[in-house]
This record gives sequence, C-alpha cells and structure tokens, in this order.
Amino acid sequence: PGTDDGSAGPQLLRALHQGEFDLQLTDSANRTSLAFARPMKYQLLPVHCLGWTYVFRPAAMAAAALHRKWPGLPRLVLDPCARAFDALAKKRFEPPVLHSSSHRTHREPIDAVQFAEKLPTLLSGYALRPSWKDGELARLLALAAEKRADGPLHFGGTYDETGKMLGCYAFYGQAGGVANLLQIQASGLHWGATLDALVAAAWEMGCVGITGQTQTKFIPQLFGYKNVFFRYAGGTMVRSRIAEVTEAVRSGDIFIGGLVGDRWTRLSSDDFGR
Repeated sequence: PGTDDGSAGPQLLRALHQGEFDLQLTDSANRTSLAFARPMKYQLLPVHCLGWTYVFRPAAMAAAALHRKWPGLPRLVLDPCARAFDALAKKRFEPPVLHSSSHRTHREPIDAVQFAEKLPTLLSGYALRPSWKDGELARLLALAAEKRADGPLHFGGTYDETGKMLGCYAFYGQAGGVANLLQIQASGLHWGATLDALVAAAWEMGCVGITGQTQTKFIPQLFGYKNVFFRYAGGTMVRSRIAEVTEAVRSGDIFIGGLVGDRWTRLSSDDFGR
C-alpha cells in the first residue's frame, strides 16, 4: 500500500520460471504482462487474444454496460430511452437467424453433469488438451457457477437426428443483460450449428447481446453474422520447456481459453468490494 514497485511483475515471473513447470499459460494477460513475458519466450496465440461481441439491441446493451459500471443510475430514465432507440434500429439489428447449412440438427438445454460428461469427448482431436479425472471437471464447473457478474451459468448442446451430440456450450446470462460465453466446443464441421444454437439461446433468454473469446475453429462462422465486433480482450500465451508442447502451440493444436485459462474464476469479473 502506498508504493509503486514496478519490479514486482518481473520478480513474480522469474520466481515462477524457477519452478521448472512443464506448462504455464494464461488467457487474460494485460499489455504490461505481455511486455514482460515476450523476452521470456512465451508463445502468443493472436486469435485467442481477441474478444467478440454480437449486438442484439445496441441501446439496451449500452444501458446494461452503464448500469454495471454505475449501479446507482436510474433505470426509469435510461431503459425507456434504450427501448425507443432499439425500436427505431430494429431493421439494422435484426433478431438472430440461424444460418448453419444443416437443418438436421437441433439444440437442447443440458445440465452441468451432461456438459462435464460430453466435453472431453469433443476435445479428442486436440494434441494438447486437459485430462480431467475423478470429477475434476465437475468441480471446476461448480466453481465457475459461483460467478455472479453476468447472471447464472447455462448449458446447451446440439444434436443430430440420431441424438448424437455435435457440440456444446456454456454461458452466463440473464434477461436484459449481456450474455458472456464461457466455453463452446464442436466436432468436425458442426461449429456453425453450435454457434447458431448459442446465439439463439441467448436471444430467447432476453439477453441484449453476447460476448466471448474467439477461437480459431469458429472465427469463420463469426464472420457470417452481422453486427459482430472484435476487440483486444487479453493476452493468451503459453510457455513450455517441452518441445512437443511448444510445437502443438505453434501449430494451434491446443485447447485453451474458457475452462482452460483464467476467465472461469470469480476474480475475472466479480466485484468483491460490495
């Protein structure tokens, strides 16, 4: 307290590296941390550093952001103005329309147990992926569900005609707020259908928009939507002393972000001052 010790960051990084861990990663580094980490041979994953926001109702989304920053603002003034503006902008910001090429898929809400059971199967194609055992993923989801800033945690899945799961997603959301994607994963060519299902679920819930972290495998589908905006959201970077791990990161063959990162924790969003 009362001091500005600029050497604290480098000292922490050096102490961490002396532990000789096989793998170190983050998906939420700020720009100062990136400046420290680059000389220490961290590998940056540029696509994962981006965040995306899909705007459903622009004025309501701006009002929600203002309420979150200044909870004391009077809703009786902001909310009617937002509704009036969004009514005028309705043609420009149309309701989300499913645009996946397949009409043989459907979506269903699922629970945390089903999500924990199916997600590892969908990750089998990654060379570098977590090996959750003995209920570890279920416990992680329970901790993630303790976050409160963006509403309750919801789960959903996409299925083919035979009932086989093609993809799944988890997001925080509530009516009138901005939905926040925690995790999305799909198999093969089913990213588009799974992203469509996520967007439709957030829209039907009454969310004013949805935001999340980008991934290489579904960024082409994001380009198919109108009213999607990209921004720098935090550095995703990895450091390892194992050659095979370094090569997997270099080729993008790594599952990272969401539950394999920092954004699932309450420290990433919740206000502990109140």
